[in-house]
Amino acid sequence: MKKEELPQDPSSLKNITREVCYVQNHEQKYETGLSTGWEVKAEALKITWEEIHKQIEEAKKEVAEGRRSILYYYMIKNLMDASMLADYTGFWKFTVNRHLQPKTFSKLSDKHLSAYAVIFNVSIDDLKNNRYQ
Repeated sequence: MKKEELPQDPSSLKNITREVCYVQNHEQKYETGLSTGWEVKAEALKITWEEIHKQIEEAKKEVAEGRRSILYYYMIKNLMDASMLADYTGFWKFTVNRHLQPKTFSKLSDKHLSAYAVIFNVSIDDLKNNRYQ
């Protein structure tokens, strides 16, 4: 893309940041250019965030219906999966998956809950009482 063709469409991040892109200058050499946004990318991000918010609401519903523990909600809200959560906590993925089940979660010690509370930046009490943040 030529430097003068670099998209400068308004985006939700236009007053916060700009994106560095590689463009060709008038001598056909590559250099960096700054873009305030690109309509296509902004629309794709909007759709992605809408989907994430749907997943968060579905996670809340699963917790409320007793199909998942509150850990599942926080995992989804923080854009994690069981593998990532296992990496952060130091628990095995198998263990994390068990903790996502309400019956197992209800038996967790404060020591285990503390590991999750730190990762999700919530209190142990929030986890025990199914409080959403």
